[in-house]
Amino acid sequence: MGFLEPHGRGRRLFRRDALSEPGSAPAIVVHSLAHAVAALQAAAAAERHVVLLSAPAAGIYAGAGWWQAVIEAARKVVPRARFSAILDCGDSAGAAQAAFRAGAEAATFTGRADVAERLVAIAEARGSRLLTARPQPALDLAVCFFADTETLRWRVADVLASLPPV
Repeated sequence: MGFLEPHGRGRRLFRRDALSEPGSAPAIVVHSLAHAVAALQAAAAAERHVVLLSAPAAGIYAGAGWWQAVIEAARKVVPRARFSAILDCGDSAGAAQAAFRAGAEAATFTGRADVAERLVAIAEARGSRLLTARPQPALDLAVCFFADTETLRWRVADVLASLPPV
């Protein structure tokens, strides 16, 4: 498949590998508010745009409400950070719909293609995006899950410094 994949109903195209193409913002997998804040602080300090990506299938087990609360709180703590946020909903159409109802900017759905087609219309109506593939993360903060804030910021800053500017 190419970068954009038509869904066949005369609507706009949906992104298959959004934000994972070369030259796009690096995706940082966050598992908590502390992770999100540290990632945004490092990104703001480096003047880089990042993508906050939930853990795989977090939309199913943690929920859209949790994700939106984390994103909104992190945005308040680091208002100058430039970032996008994606909730991974695995193959759960219900989790993806909940994400769109909660106001998620974007969600991934890896279930059946015919269901993805219907979810595209729901996402568009809510001003969200549907991705049918999870972006490749530059860093998963699970490797330092219980680390202090400074260590988390350092890990993200180190990864951002190692990547070419976008």
